Amino acid sequence: MQLRKLKPLLTITVALFGFFSSARAQQLVSGSLQQLYSPDRNILITFYQKQLTDSTCGMYYTVNFKGRPVVLESLLDLQLDNHLSEQAMALKVDRHEKWFENLKITGIVRSTKDTVWAPITGESSQIRDHYQAITIQAVKEDNPIYPMNIEIRAYNEGAAFRYFFPENEKGTYYRIVSENTEFSLPEGTNAWHASWAQAPYKLLPLKNWKDEGERPLTLELPGGLYACLAEAQMVDYARTKFKLSAVKSNTILTSMYTPADLISPFGTPWRVIMVAEKAGDLIQNNHLVLNLNTPSMIKDESWVKPGKIIRVMTQTTADAKANIDFAVKHNLQYILFDWKWYGPSFTFKSDATKVAIPDFDLPDIIKYGKERGVGVWLYVNLQALYSQSDSLFKVYKKWGVKGVKFGFVQVGSHRWTTWVQKAIQQAAESQIMVNIHDDWRPTGEQRTWPNLLTSEGIRGNEEMPDATSNTIMPFTRYIAGAADYTICYYDPRIKTSHAHQLAMAAVYYSPLQTLYWYDLPAYSKDEPELEFWDKIPTTWDETRVLDGTPGKYITTARRKAKDWFIGTLTNNDARKLKIPLNFLSKDKKYIASIYSDDPSVATSTKVRVTRKSVDHKTIIETDLIPSGGQAIWIREITK
Repeated sequence: MQLRKLKPLLTITVALFGFFSSARAQQLVSGSLQQLYSPDRNILITFYQKQLTDSTCGMYYTVNFKGRPVVLESLLDLQLDNHLSEQAMALKVDRHEKWFENLKITGIVRSTKDTVWAPITGESSQIRDHYQAITIQAVKEDNPIYPMNIEIRAYNEGAAFRYFFPENEKGTYYRIVSENTEFSLPEGTNAWHASWAQAPYKLLPLKNWKDEGERPLTLELPGGLYACLAEAQMVDYARTKFKLSAVKSNTILTSMYTPADLISPFGTPWRVIMVAEKAGDLIQNNHLVLNLNTPSMIKDESWVKPGKIIRVMTQTTADAKANIDFAVKHNLQYILFDWKWYGPSFTFKSDATKVAIPDFDLPDIIKYGKERGVGVWLYVNLQALYSQSDSLFKVYKKWGVKGVKFGFVQVGSHRWTTWVQKAIQQAAESQIMVNIHDDWRPTGEQRTWPNLLTSEGIRGNEEMPDATSNTIMPFTRYIAGAADYTICYYDPRIKTSHAHQLAMAAVYYSPLQTLYWYDLPAYSKDEPELEFWDKIPTTWDETRVLDGTPGKYITTARRKAKDWFIGTLTNNDARKLKIPLNFLSKDKKYIASIYSDDPSVATSTKVRVTRKSVDHKTIIETDLIPSGGQAIWIREITK
């Protein structure tokens, strides 16, 4: 037998040996064992049911990558406080019933999908949605009117599963109080833990966490593998973070913020396990989260326009026009009026359809910007959004406003999750783009509502993090999707070099990229290196993470049409790197403009601009200062 035919058999043997070794005292339920491979056969998901007692069963799964364990035997779990069995009600048991302990498998359905779709904004112009799937159909054994499916998918990028409740006329209402799905990981696994969406990250072992960890949760496994636990399509549910099991070592559990009150048919959010041999591959594969969401609900997407934006720091008509002029000069597509333009933000008394500050002619400003190709975004805080969203976006559409920045939205509960989704939809109905700020993070819903251009949920320049933090973010927060880091340039509080800030526009993805966050147009001396920001787009045809390690450094190359933009960030340490340009076309010649830190440059920003001819054989040697960076713009030489 040839080796390539032996390899899948060996993988199955290893997986089953691990299962049987850990389950000697329990009986495998006949017919329950199912195995699912990714299309490239690198990932293997194993599902099975075991008899725990005479009257209860448990459902389990494992995940392997190229024969190596990623998730060891882990329990699938869901708890509801309604739809108890007659036996349970007679015994007056705890209403928080473990749904999975009394399930009978009634059917197994396999399927496959291989399609390609084109996002209106994205890190690639086309996204492949390719997976093998299995649906485990089950019912409550002592109350069979309540069906439930376990949907499992195997992608080349990772594994995903969710619980789906088909439409049920006899029992439409469900209250899920806990999920507690397990992820049992190999001994020695470490996690990039953040306590909340804008918290600093720490690399921690799977023990003694002081609090829950945010999602996505990037993991470093022993032996060099990387994994990431993520949440997808969390649109009608409660946010689910991660906590450590109190009884099982090296085991992470899902932890719901509040119960979720649902009506069938419905599916819980997808639990995602991404796997890669290189940390950068997790970033390149983050379209998996998008693929687990439904396609766009916007029929005409022509009004969704990505771009770069600057905040107007002093809100007067004259200052607004000065910012518009600066935007025209530096190829920015939007300006933003931040909070308080309509009055105090944290009160229901303020009306977000009325200007409440002096010397601020908003209609004239919008007209001035429109004549020059610059659109206007408005900040609106939760109070006004909550009380006025039924009519607010329609008013802004009439005014000619292009987008709204949601401020201080509430996050976590089922109630506020559904409210945010409704507000995004209401904005879309009035052709208003959206940027959500503060602790909210996306789970791929920007595929369904592409007017959601970006969101915060990141430790950005409002907190002025150091360079080390900046080298962690691409491998953690950005796996969830676009983030509004609010990049600065001139503010003296930044803790990195200026070339580092320049490069972030290439490393950090956001279709609405905020630049010059704490800056004024008057601060600019038209430094030569600003051409990098002038030229860089915000959506891409191709993205490649060339190299990088979380917390140390990263180099990302992105292509739009024929131009490449490359960003390199180092942590607080100096570093020498080599950047091969072997991704360039072999039969083309290019000019590279290199923007690097150089203390000898006469400008206050100390960034040198160097131009050189390059081709696919070129290797650019990069000498990074502590907290430094480098940006590169490569354009094709045409006759």
